[in-house]
Amino acid sequence: MRLIIAIAAAGLALAACSKAANTEAAAAGDNAAAAADHAGAATEAAAKDAGRATQSAAADADVTVDRAADSTRSAADTAARKAKAAADAAARTH
Repeated sequence: MRLIIAIAAAGLALAACSKAANTEAAAAGDNAAAAADHAGAATEAAAKDAGRATQSAAADADVTVDRAADSTRSAADTAARKAKAAADAAARTH
C-alpha cells in the first residue's frame, strides 16, 4: 500500500512540476518573443538612421562635386582667356 501511495504522490508531484515547467516555458517564450520584437525595432531604427546618414552624405558629396566642377570650369575659362590674350599679344609683336 505504501508503494501505491508513494507512486501516486510521485505522480502528483511530477504533474505539478510539469505544469510549473510548462508555465515557466511559456513565460520564457513570451520573454523571447518580446526581446525579438525589441531587437527587430532596434534594427529597423538603426537601418533608417543609416539610410538617412547615407542620403545626407550623398547630398553633401553631390554639392562638393558641383562646387569642384564649377571651380574647374572657372579655372579653365580663366586659363583660356589668358592663353588667348597671350596669343593675341604674340600675334601683334610678329
